Amino acid sequence: MGRSRGGLPTKIHHLVDGRRLPGVVLVSPGQSGDSPAFPHLLDHLRVPRADGGRRRTRPDRVRGDKSNSSCAHRESLRRRSSSRRGRPPASDPVDYRGRNVVERRFCHLKPWRAIATRFDKLVIVYRAAVVLNAVIVWTRHLSDTP
Repeated sequence: MGRSRGGLPTKIHHLVDGRRLPGVVLVSPGQSGDSPAFPHLLDHLRVPRADGGRRRTRPDRVRGDKSNSSCAHRESLRRRSSSRRGRPPASDPVDYRGRNVVERRFCHLKPWRAIATRFDKLVIVYRAAVVLNAVIVWTRHLSDTP
């Protein structure tokens, strides 16, 4: 791909929970694929526990598209598991329907014109806009007013 008319292309990678709330945001060059970003997203995953203990770094389940279903990713998830053998890879057809949660999260980014059209020249400013969007989403979710 390389350079486009407007500058360097970028790609946004998200880890999203089941309620479309962003957990981890990563911005990479536009010509890179989704699969190489998956381990980096999991490395930055930190989920607070309800009882206030150490943050969780192992997800219960991972839903993703075909690019994230490689043998290397499955083996990586098994190594992260708490048991020696790891969780067996299983496919739940009902749970698999929730795979579109990430795509629905990206639909919430598109109204932000600066994110959708990549106005910012610096990647750090562009990522800051994506993170700001995530902060606003979480603030609305945690707010006690409608």
